[in-house]
Amino acid sequence: MIRLSGQLICWDTDDLALLSAHLSEHIHLSRAERGCKSFDITPTGRPLIWAIDETFVDRASFEAHKTRTRSSIWWQKASHTERRFQVMYL
Repeated sequence: MIRLSGQLICWDTDDLALLSAHLSEHIHLSRAERGCKSFDITPTGRPLIWAIDETFVDRASFEAHKTRTRSSIWWQKASHTERRFQVMYL
């Protein structure tokens, strides 16, 4: 099993609005992927920082998720958003 945990950090409120506009679809598509056990991106107590928590059944499903994400509208709009996360192989 693979778990990714960390943060998305928006640069400013414009960046936050852009991320928010595409977040729902990104979460929906990610949760529908084969091998996705959980996928959550949620606001924290700090307005420009979102918590990330993702779990995939194996490395293949995690790699497939990354491949799909890189070709998505989400990545086109939010790829510049700072990401701080840790990937754990359980």
